[in-house]
Amino acid sequence: MSEPADIGDTLPDIALETPEGGAVRPSDFRGRKLVLFFYPKDDTPGCTVESKDFSDLLPEFEKAGTAVLGISKDPPAKHAKFTAKHGLAVPLATDGEEGLSDALGVWGEKQLYGRKFMGMHRTTYLVDAEGRIARIWRKVKVKGHAAEVLDTAKAL
Repeated sequence: MSEPADIGDTLPDIALETPEGGAVRPSDFRGRKLVLFFYPKDDTPGCTVESKDFSDLLPEFEKAGTAVLGISKDPPAKHAKFTAKHGLAVPLATDGEEGLSDALGVWGEKQLYGRKFMGMHRTTYLVDAEGRIARIWRKVKVKGHAAEVLDTAKAL
C-alpha cells in the first residue's frame, strides 16, 4: 500500500478501464470538479447502496459542475452487469494492477473475522477543476455519504 494521497496533492493520471472496453483518466475531467468513490465490490449491500445514492444524485452533481466516477477492482463485465441490474446512472471503472487505488493508498490489507486479505478501503476523493485533491473521506460510512459529498462539491 502506497502512502495515502493528501489534500492539495495532484491526482495521479492513471488510466482506468470502462465497462465498454475503453479507458478513462482523471485528466479527462480537467476543467470541472470530480468525485472518485472507491468501493470494495460490485453487488454487495454497502457498495450497492453507495452506487445507487451517487446515481440518484448525479443530476445534482452535474448541476454543480462535478463529474462522478465509481471505482473498484471488479472486471468491466461485472460493472456492466451491476449497472444493468440496479439501473445505475453513475459511471463505473475498473482499476487494474498497480492502478490508481494503489497510487492513492486505498488498496491494501484489510481484516474481517480475523482473516487478512487485500482489498479496497472505501474512500472518496473530491478533486478540483485543476486536478488537485480538495477533500478526502476515508473509512466511509455509506448512509448519507453521497449527499455530504454533493454539499461539499457545491461549496468548492
